[in-house]
Amino acid sequence: MATTLSDIPLTRNDGSADSIGAHRGKVLLIVNTASQCGLTPQYAGLKALQERYGDKGFEVLAFPANDFGAQEPGSDDEIAQFCETEYGVNFPVFEKASVVGPEKQALYKELVAAVPNKRGDSDVFRARLERAGMIPNNDPEVLWNFEKFLVGRDGAVLARFAPSTAPDDAELTGLIESAIDA
Repeated sequence: MATTLSDIPLTRNDGSADSIGAHRGKVLLIVNTASQCGLTPQYAGLKALQERYGDKGFEVLAFPANDFGAQEPGSDDEIAQFCETEYGVNFPVFEKASVVGPEKQALYKELVAAVPNKRGDSDVFRARLERAGMIPNNDPEVLWNFEKFLVGRDGAVLARFAPSTAPDDAELTGLIESAIDA
């Protein structure tokens, strides 16, 4: 039997059990996050998306990872405190886990397999990282922090966006609205 996103057990950063199946019927934006990244201010935009669409069956799910430049070094408690204090995060934050390589969590294995290529300016962003001495990943791996996967109400992965795609990007919000209305 094939694994589906809803079958994958997850743990929130407070230690409580969760799964994508527990969010069934919602449009989800799954994002790997980091608290010490140049893209960390996207938390504010993710919060705004949650506020804008949350009552329409939409939810942001944050997955902290320390895979890129050691930009998420804190414990789950420290991450939770940062998210609440700095951004007033109003969506679920999960335990820190890898989103790339041999230790990649099962959810990200399935997300990447479902949509191996991302939308947005990943080539421009990749070049910027390389100029800064960083080593970004190539597709199908997650490129960097704040890559976004849009999942429909039925659990199908609809789209994948480069880390530099802002939460208020017109293409992203248009697809969120289409998925909400579907």
